[in-house]
Amino acid sequence: MLKSIINIFYIRYGERRGMLAACLMFVMLNVLNVARHWNNLTVVGLKYHDFIKGWHLSGFDPITYGVISDWTIGYNIYRHPLLPYYMWPLSMLNKGLKAVTGMDWAIVLTAMLLVFCATYAFLFLWRIHKDVIGVTSREGYLLTVLTFSMAYVMLATMVPDHFVMSLFWLTLTLYICGLKLKRGSALNMWQTIVLFFMTAGVSLNNGLKVFLAALVTRKYRFFEWRFLLFAVVLPSALIWGSARLTYKEMVWPKEMARKAKSEQVRKTKAEKLRATVADTIKSHDSVSIEKAFQAAVKKQKEKEQRRRQMSAVVRHTGKPIAKGEFMRWTDATTSRMDVAVESLFGEGIMIHEKYLLGDVLVNRPVIVHYRNWGNYIVEALLFTLFIIGLWCGRKKQFLWTAMSFLMLDLLLHMVLGFGINEMFIMSAHYLFVLPIAMAYLLKALPKLHRRRLVMLLAPVTLYLIAWNVTLIVEYLYWD
Repeated sequence: MLKSIINIFYIRYGERRGMLAACLMFVMLNVLNVARHWNNLTVVGLKYHDFIKGWHLSGFDPITYGVISDWTIGYNIYRHPLLPYYMWPLSMLNKGLKAVTGMDWAIVLTAMLLVFCATYAFLFLWRIHKDVIGVTSREGYLLTVLTFSMAYVMLATMVPDHFVMSLFWLTLTLYICGLKLKRGSALNMWQTIVLFFMTAGVSLNNGLKVFLAALVTRKYRFFEWRFLLFAVVLPSALIWGSARLTYKEMVWPKEMARKAKSEQVRKTKAEKLRATVADTIKSHDSVSIEKAFQAAVKKQKEKEQRRRQMSAVVRHTGKPIAKGEFMRWTDATTSRMDVAVESLFGEGIMIHEKYLLGDVLVNRPVIVHYRNWGNYIVEALLFTLFIIGLWCGRKKQFLWTAMSFLMLDLLLHMVLGFGINEMFIMSAHYLFVLPIAMAYLLKALPKLHRRRLVMLLAPVTLYLIAWNVTLIVEYLYWD
């Protein structure tokens, strides 16, 4: 077991130059973000809650900074059940560094984590193209760079959110699955359990993709009672039970304390309003005062309701499919076609110039259009190559394993509408499937046409890098 883990993470001699180049690229991206916030985030005693409220880069959340700076649950524990605990070692390291240096190193430690995850995700994707699908080394590098040139995959490598960590575990899962399929073997029980805990621990819905990978490699053996019980049912129950326990013991008491504080503030405001009403009507009659007070309260509630209806959170969220604890987060009314063009294969790949990296829940419309047709041409080209690649690899189990990851996200976001108003921020969960399909197209072409396709993809990749990096720099330093 230990030897196989070491082999997975060992960077071979022929991979070192490529990985060094990739690592330097991710370091430079993180330097852009760290330099922008260095003076604000390295001061010991910083109130991260205040910083997080004012930090906006699209829909990403900088919660990781706060968790590492002063360990707390931080994340939504039902969506990220084990992620706070994965951050605990870095938080303890930061605590020691603060004591020694007098500086808060959370922003630097977060950047180091992002670079590590991005570099290994790059490695796993390159190996998938070269070792699993079978394109050449150079073609593999081109397709992998194309993946990371896509806007919200690139952003995931430099923002303090969980998406690049998910990308790391998803690409590792796919790589192991690809090797298993190539050798005619299957994910065994311990591999499935470890991958599920790590992947679902970061983002719960992505844990389902590990089960999809196990289903593809094991086929009917997936339904053996031992495997179902110990690799599927028990880990799922444990991770959900862990989330429930954490919420009960660590989140619920704080929520109740905040609720009690809010209730006290509400009562204080109500008493002040009652006193103001009594002074205004200049009466000591309790019935008259109460009647005027209730009228004032009703007027305040109506004003607050109007303000809420005008907020971006309400205006940019469609009507849910049904009411309920989870179904209330669905969306039945947002246009799927517009989202597909402008978000799924639009903003996720190329940043829009208008409302540059704006937050849908603050100041950005759900649907934003590009200013010129060139962007749509690039989008249409990549989508077309993706579809042709699917046809060329239609008989390959590995391609449909990767596609199952994408289809799960499409089910959650495009069909049910979970997070559809800012679907593009989830791009690192699924956009890597596009170049994987293109790899099958490359492999199916004769040598001359294969070279021509490479000559087409290379400038497109450079264009995406130039376009996205320019707009990111503009947002961070000149917007």
